[in-house]
Parts: sequence; structure tokens; C-alpha cells
Amino acid sequence: MKRCFIYQDGNSQKFWNIDIEDTGFTVTYGKLGTAGQSSTKSFDSTEKCQREADKLIAEKTKKGYAESSEDDVKSAKNEGKKYYFEEDYEHQPKELAAKILADKRLPELKYITIGAWGESYEKDPGDVLDMMIANKERFQHIESLFIGDMNFEECEISWIIQYSRYGDLLRALPNLRILKIKGANSLSFGPTQLDHDSLEELQIICGGLPHNVVEELALSNLPNLKKLILYLGIESYGYDCTLEQLAALASSKKFPNLKELGFTNSKEQNEIVELLLASDILPQLEVLDISCGCLTDKGGQMILDAQDKLSGLKKLKADYHYMSKDMMKKLKALPFDVSVTDQQEADEDYADEEDMYPLYTE
Repeated sequence: MKRCFIYQDGNSQKFWNIDIEDTGFTVTYGKLGTAGQSSTKSFDSTEKCQREADKLIAEKTKKGYAESSEDDVKSAKNEGKKYYFEEDYEHQPKELAAKILADKRLPELKYITIGAWGESYEKDPGDVLDMMIANKERFQHIESLFIGDMNFEECEISWIIQYSRYGDLLRALPNLRILKIKGANSLSFGPTQLDHDSLEELQIICGGLPHNVVEELALSNLPNLKKLILYLGIESYGYDCTLEQLAALASSKKFPNLKELGFTNSKEQNEIVELLLASDILPQLEVLDISCGCLTDKGGQMILDAQDKLSGLKKLKADYHYMSKDMMKKLKALPFDVSVTDQQEADEDYADEEDMYPLYTE
């Protein structure tokens, strides 16, 4: 018996197939439009084989893979592409803009990722995004943009210079559903109100989120936003938000359709948990993300004490944390999916939380 699955979002266009025969199965996986690669496993019995296959299928569907027919997998196109320069110091952003505009595949793409655009710690992606605005009729079919997808070898996250007119970009692309931004230096949605009816997901990944971005989001009109993930970071990398400013975003009135909310990567992760547990948005959330920060047993106990407020939650993401094994065990016993991988330990030479660091701090 063969079962086939497809995963598509702003960054990944993948397939995963499993062919089960008696006491073994073969898994084939890879990017859509390719043959992929295969691996085979054998077991002592058909029952054990089926259990292991069911476990793998459950893991894939949990990650967002959707079951499809074998013919659909074979005919599915890779509708995403990443544009970037490997040797970015030899190029300019305007060259990348021209490269995108000249790409014959552009009309068939739904997902565009922009990587290194040329000395990204000195230049912003303005030439690239201004080109999209100026030629907006050629980008109306784009559903997802990820701007700034770089690893630390290409550009440290705190060095990335960002765009200051994202509001104009969103107005030019009314059909955009997903916007992911990495880096926060000079980041802004602009002076006018951020207004977009179709945007469903917004993520800002950075080492330090400036207060102007939070204030702009607080004044925004994003009625269909379903997922909001903000990496807060630390003061030395630009984080200067107050808890009150963040609380304005954790509002059911502000985001009536929000299902997943993440205030992550914070040194104040315990205080963030307290803020979220006191918000009126909690009952509508299905996923709460408090990962990548300095969450300790203090924050974990707050969650345990507020179980009655989390009855609608399907998943709690708390990976990368400073909680004890005992607290991890207690959280895992909650009646919803809890992820608490990547346990950290504070510096043994110090006894306070000053020597705990969020994930994205370099």
C-alpha cells in the first residue's frame, strides 16, 4: 500500500511517500519536481512495520504534510524559488532586482524567498522591493514572501539592513498571504496605517525588535491575520519594546482571527508568559509559541497554574528554554501537545538569570 503526501509553504515545496509491503516499507522524499531519494526498512512482523509506518505518517501530518494521490505528487510543480547571491559582496541589490524581473519562471511562482542581496549589512533590499512595487502587475499571483533568508555566514541576523516601506509593498500585493522578514535594522511598515485584507501570516525574525514596529502593528488593520510570530531579542541588538506595547498586540479585538501567536526569543520570557496568560486573546488561540527564550521554571509554573485558561490550546511551543527536567515532565503531561526540546543550562559560575541568553543573540 502506497500513501503520498505534499508539503507546501513559503519556504518548502516537498513530497513524502511511503510504500508498505508486508514486513517492510520504502520512504521516498524530496523537492517537488524531482525524483527524490529513498530509504528502506525491514521489521520482524507486519504489525511492527505498520506501527512504525503509522508513527511516521502521524509525524508528517503533524508537520503540515497533506495526503494526496500519487499522480498529483508526480504532476505537482515546485512553485517556490529563492533569489540570492552566493558572493554577495560582489553584487548590488539592483542586480538581484533585474535577475528576478527577467526570470522566465516568475509567472508560475507562488512563493518567493529573497536571500543575500549584496553586502546586506550595508545595503537594504530597497531596490528589489521597489522593483516589485513598480512592477506590481507582474507579482499579483505571489502568495508568500520571505525577505532576508540568510545564515550567519552570509550575514549575522543583527547586521541585516531591512526595508522601511513594507506597508507600500503590502498595498502593492493585495493577494499576499504570508510575509516573513529576517533582520530588523531600519525595519518599518512606513508612516501610513498598515492595511491588508488577505495577509494570514506575519513573522519577524530578529535579534532585537524595535518599538516602532510593534507600534505600527498596534495601529494596523489585518482582519484575517491567523499567525503572528515576533522574535523579540535583546536590548544590545535593538530590542526596546515595553510589555505594555506587546500587550496591545495580544488582543482579540486587534486580531479577531488569530490562531497562532508567538512572542519568542526574549530574555524576559517569564514576563512574556505572564502577559500572555492575562490577555483576552488566549481563548481563541490554537498554538502558543514561547520558544527560543529564557523561560525558567517560574514561567513553567505560571502555565501549570493557568491550565483552565488553556482549554482551547492544541500546541504549546517552548523549545530552547532553561526549565528543569521535572518542570518539562509536568508540562508534557498537560492535555495538549507540548514541545520542550533543546534544554539549556545557565552558566555554572553565576546564579541569576542575567547569564541566560535567548537563541538569536549571536
